[in-house]
Amino acid sequence: MCLPPRRAALRFRLALLAFAAGVLLLLLQAPAASAVQFPPPQPPVPAPVVPAPPAPADPGPLQPNPGAPAPASPDPLNPPAPVDPAPPAPPTDPAAPDGDGSVVINGPNGTPSSAVVTLLGITLLTVAPSLLLMMSSFTKIFVVLVMTRNALSLPSIPPNQVIAGLALFLSFFIMGPVLGDINSGAVQPYLDGDFTFQEAYTEAAGPIQQWMLQFTREEDIALMTRAAGMDNPATPEDVPLTTLIPAFMISELRAAFIIGFVIFIPFLVIDLVVSSALMSMGMMMLPPVIISLPFKILLFILVDGWGLIVTALIRSYA
Repeated sequence: MCLPPRRAALRFRLALLAFAAGVLLLLLQAPAASAVQFPPPQPPVPAPVVPAPPAPADPGPLQPNPGAPAPASPDPLNPPAPVDPAPPAPPTDPAAPDGDGSVVINGPNGTPSSAVVTLLGITLLTVAPSLLLMMSSFTKIFVVLVMTRNALSLPSIPPNQVIAGLALFLSFFIMGPVLGDINSGAVQPYLDGDFTFQEAYTEAAGPIQQWMLQFTREEDIALMTRAAGMDNPATPEDVPLTTLIPAFMISELRAAFIIGFVIFIPFLVIDLVVSSALMSMGMMMLPPVIISLPFKILLFILVDGWGLIVTALIRSYA
């Protein structure tokens, strides 16, 4: 059955009041144990007390020693007389050296010390390239090998390192007897202490000078002698090294250019033949070097070019 609106609203209010009264009774009847219990505060723990170190006793005012004499007080009316300072000590004479003052660079038994040998070795390594170029067969061999490479139209094959290495070992092979004489006649006696440095230098210059005189033209020696304004030497052995070395290099370059000219001739003929053939066929735009290069290499291999050149170079110093 439907109630009127007023009675329905009144009934709802009554139900709401009854519900609020029941909740209030439940709250009032709740036991005290359900409340939140907090632990009682603990009293703070006192920090341990560290006893302070005892203060040093006050010594009090210093008391004079009755047995010690009282310090003399300066008299302002009678000051002490000034005292002259002691004169400086006279200088002493320098101690005389034990020896004669010379520096000894040799070791025991007259042999050179290791420091001197090391210094000479470093110096030799510094000037070795110049000595190799000026006083050996390296110059002529290197020039001939480079001209052979250019005649083959191969500007970078073989490379410079290979040519220099081949020229170096050929020079050692050619000058082996001379180097052996220098080692046995000058280097070893100097290391053993039998020769001084000047004597070793004189003995070492003899074999190399004789060897260079064999392959130096008289015209080149005369040229350098006139350029230096010196008189003509009486014998070839009287030619100084300062004149002999440049004359030897000029002679070596002249001989190298002669050998290089002879090597160039067959390859020049191949270039002329190839160029004429290309011109006759009307192939003027084709570079002759591309066509002649295989024929040059073939000819060089067939005649054993490297063997012929090395043999000719070695025999030129025989």
